[in-house]
Amino acid sequence: MFNLSRNWQQITLLVAILLLPAFAVGQECSTSTCCDVDSCFGPSGGGWCESPQLTGDWGGFRTHLAESGISTEFNIANYYFGVVNGGLEQQGEFSGHGDYVFNFDGHKLLGMEGLFIKVRAEHRYGTTIGSSTGALLPPTVQSELPVADSEELYLTDVLFTQFLSPQFGVFFGKLDTFDGDQNAFASGRGTTQFSNLAFVVNPATLRTIPYSTLGFGFVILGADDPEEMFQFSVINATDTARTSGFDELFEEGVAISGEYRFPTKFFNKPGHQMIGATWSSRDVVALEQDPRIILPQVPINRTDGSWSIYYNFDQYLFMDPCDPKKGWGVFGRAGLADDRNNPVAWFLSLGLGGDSPISGRKNDTFGAGWYYSGTSDEIGPVLNNLAGGVGDGQGIELFYNYQVTPSFHLTPDMQIIMPARQQIDTAILLGLRGVITL
Repeated sequence: MFNLSRNWQQITLLVAILLLPAFAVGQECSTSTCCDVDSCFGPSGGGWCESPQLTGDWGGFRTHLAESGISTEFNIANYYFGVVNGGLEQQGEFSGHGDYVFNFDGHKLLGMEGLFIKVRAEHRYGTTIGSSTGALLPPTVQSELPVADSEELYLTDVLFTQFLSPQFGVFFGKLDTFDGDQNAFASGRGTTQFSNLAFVVNPATLRTIPYSTLGFGFVILGADDPEEMFQFSVINATDTARTSGFDELFEEGVAISGEYRFPTKFFNKPGHQMIGATWSSRDVVALEQDPRIILPQVPINRTDGSWSIYYNFDQYLFMDPCDPKKGWGVFGRAGLADDRNNPVAWFLSLGLGGDSPISGRKNDTFGAGWYYSGTSDEIGPVLNNLAGGVGDGQGIELFYNYQVTPSFHLTPDMQIIMPARQQIDTAILLGLRGVITL
């Protein structure tokens, strides 16, 4: 049971979560028409209340860089989450993640039309709450990445993209694969929308597609709508977030992925459908440690190759009459995987999310989602020896992403997780995520 005398941190967290939405409704920097209200917490009229980056324009240098073809996206995400009931242990933990992205426009910078270069460096710190829940899927996945047992800074993305026409481009380099499986209401890398991995990417793909590795591929954009896109990738079969990856390139096989995403117009409102598939030639002999799933290295029967297929959709149900780019709607994911070597044999999620319907809070977002993760019949008996009974897992996550200022978002979050490990009680998590754009 939740001990009131020994868990004052969780009590404080709960009070903050309950009070913040009410506080958010009342605080505004300015009053205007419904189309112009842009609320934030703090003094009105410029300065840090209006700047999209905490560090501002660097005395004009940031604008100069952008005009020269170099843009930056830096953010720090901090998580304080506590298990207040159930799970393996009831405690709170603080963790975080730093993400530093440089985007280079080759036309502005070098006069090379259609060339784009993306460089990402990232690191994690602190102690995550994942092991306290008993769940297989991390409830704050970004705080586990890029390497779960290290706080060093790693270069996880050095991607060169060259468009040969307005619709066709090729890419190569070191790829961070976490931006795949895009969804309007359930992506965001765990920092802008949901925090739980189940609502960021489809976990059915994790055994075939490493987080960061070398590869190449091509992308085709729709002639009439750039939101229609087909992408095909050939990548190294093992994760090389810790290294450059050249010494390990295709040493243990190759992984292939393809996905097709296209816009829809159901109910005369925008939406998207996406279907994808992955395949890996790698011989699998163990469930290796992966920051995207909470499992130690466990030996399994040798299997030759692995595969997955996955699907997602998002569909707006309401559009803001003041801003046609804002609204809210429903989303869902489904996936199947090779159950010989993937602990997640099938997966399903559904939810609701989008921009806040609260008047005056047009830059806030919210989400409510449910997922069900089916454990492999082949892997389950292996995990039983380790975990003492393993079945299917499921969970719920609720969040409200509150814009304190344009450069600072605070997100109260609640998760109810029924772990796949059958001897562990349902875990109730309360947490706060604070993301600062630098």
